[in-house]
Amino acid sequence: MIRKLLRRVFSKAPAAAAGEAALIPFERHGIRREAVSPGARQTVARLQEHGHAAYVVGGAVRDLLAGIAPKDFDVATDATPEQVRALFRRSRIIGRRFRIVHVMSGGETIEVSTFRAANGSETETDTHGRVLRDNAFGSIAEDAARRDFTINALYYNPADETITDYHHGVADLQEKALRMIGDPRSRYREDPVRMLRAVRLAAKLGLTIAPAARAPIREMATLLENVPAARLLDEMLKLLLSGHAVACLRQLREEGLHHGLLPLLDVIMEQPLGERFVWLSLASTDARVKAGKRASPGFLFATLLWHEVLAAWAARKQAGEAAIPALHAAMDEVLDLQGGKLAITRRIAADIKEIWLLQPRLENRAGRRPLRVVEQPRFRAGFDFLLLRAESGEVDGELADWWRCFIDAGTEARLAMLAPEKKPGRRRRGRRKPVGDGADGEA
Repeated sequence: MIRKLLRRVFSKAPAAAAGEAALIPFERHGIRREAVSPGARQTVARLQEHGHAAYVVGGAVRDLLAGIAPKDFDVATDATPEQVRALFRRSRIIGRRFRIVHVMSGGETIEVSTFRAANGSETETDTHGRVLRDNAFGSIAEDAARRDFTINALYYNPADETITDYHHGVADLQEKALRMIGDPRSRYREDPVRMLRAVRLAAKLGLTIAPAARAPIREMATLLENVPAARLLDEMLKLLLSGHAVACLRQLREEGLHHGLLPLLDVIMEQPLGERFVWLSLASTDARVKAGKRASPGFLFATLLWHEVLAAWAARKQAGEAAIPALHAAMDEVLDLQGGKLAITRRIAADIKEIWLLQPRLENRAGRRPLRVVEQPRFRAGFDFLLLRAESGEVDGELADWWRCFIDAGTEARLAMLAPEKKPGRRRRGRRKPVGDGADGEA
């Protein structure tokens, strides 16, 4: 009943023909052209001035309708990539699966794509049906039908401030419903990442995934194994840095999708300290994102994988390995295993390792070690990590309090806080005394 009413309110005419778009004026959607970035407005205007159809499209329109400031603005047009490239001096054509144009306008990079045609017999797919390459251009109606969810198939024209809506996306957004365009099974088979995107959008916008779109997810989750690891990493970062990571990961588990990304979540959630540690970290990240602060992917993955490292580290020490070499081996073991699912970059992996290696050093306050540790480039991230460990109950809160005081103290006060160096026990004659930090257990 509500859906029918909203469709009537937002439709172009009381009885629009099948496949006909609703043209929604400003009075009904409330988005002023000034809400669109200057670069996107200028890109659309230039394309229109040269006789092309052009719109701000997709996520930006969706977010504006939901009252969320878009992170970026994409443009869709009937101009080919070569035609777009010819109109903008500062632009370049990129992409293999589907060529698009990056238009640089001031400090912005606007992604301009040509309307796509429906998949045909010439579309290249893998054995599971995942689309590998499709460079066929089409009409705006075909382009709308090719998009994943109805709320993403929205086209905003800054010139007259109208929204072109082929699939009742505005009404679905009003209803708080996430619906797939076309048959969900076929659409998930074309691109399994859509299952992850469904979870992220539902959490971000407070939507309920429609039964038809939700039902196939659990049984089709294994298709994620065929998605390139680099693409999974990109989608995982979007999820974790969405500002709704807690809700996203909870729903990932509910839908069974974490087996394709973070199978270790089940292990973590079975450990009381591990579960509390992870949720505290995600909640802290969500708060930072919502406050407009930077969140580090390395820090996030360090928290998600930490209890796997602890387990591997403990097993190696029990087998007789020295503490610090065992920690290095445990870190490599966990990251190598995870690398099969997510293509964690070298830079992110380096950040993760530095944070982990700082933990035993932060626990060892003897002698002048704290003076050296606090000068480490990643000290602040390591300290924030320690605070989460203390808050979850993994380490004594006194340790975190000591470091807080040490950080805020001046040079003289810091020196006064240092604990005396423990004297080594008596050594047998003929044995050489170890030299350097390696003897004191520092990483």
